[in-house]
Amino acid sequence: MLTHSYTDITLAELERVRQQPNTAVVDVRDEWEFDEFNLGGLNIPLPDIRQRKSELLPYDTIIVMCTNGVRSRVAAKDLLRQPEFQLKTIYHLHGGIIEDV
Repeated sequence: MLTHSYTDITLAELERVRQQPNTAVVDVRDEWEFDEFNLGGLNIPLPDIRQRKSELLPYDTIIVMCTNGVRSRVAAKDLLRQPEFQLKTIYHLHGGIIEDV
């Protein structure tokens, strides 16, 4: 079985990728973290990603991010397990918004 995968991008690549048509940026941190500091996009905390996946269905490209890349990696893998996301392009912000690599 062919498994669809996500692509890691860096913080420097984020702006270029987010400008692509029909792209959603999803911050999977908790609401209070997003309120404290964010790079824009939708705030869908990781525990809510499956319940709120319908918000992402209209987009062809989805970029997931968090503080250091751990939760967003989980989110990217989880989205790819959903049949509705098999044909979508999923990017993961490697190192997160602090990009501690």
